[in-house]
Amino acid sequence: MVGRYVIMPDHVHMFVTPGLAEDKSLADFMREWKKWTSRRIASLFGVRRVWQREFFDHLLRSDESYDQKWEYVRSNPVRAGLCASADEWPYQGEIHVLQL
Repeated sequence: MVGRYVIMPDHVHMFVTPGLAEDKSLADFMREWKKWTSRRIASLFGVRRVWQREFFDHLLRSDESYDQKWEYVRSNPVRAGLCASADEWPYQGEIHVLQL
């Protein structure tokens, strides 16, 4: 399940968690997500290569707060000089409320 996300010009941040015990691994999920989004982006914009092969993950540890990590991630557009405040960035949201 995808929780909160921030889409940047050259990468995406998303918070994900398994939905059910029989769900796919994170690597399988990322492969399928990249495949699906690549096809969609190619059909809309004609772009062939969209994503890097690898992905980078970070497991939230018990002493890390989801909300604190979210505030850091959603501030990326500000740090990149794309907007003045995180609230101004239109390419962020939440698909599922993750129960952590």
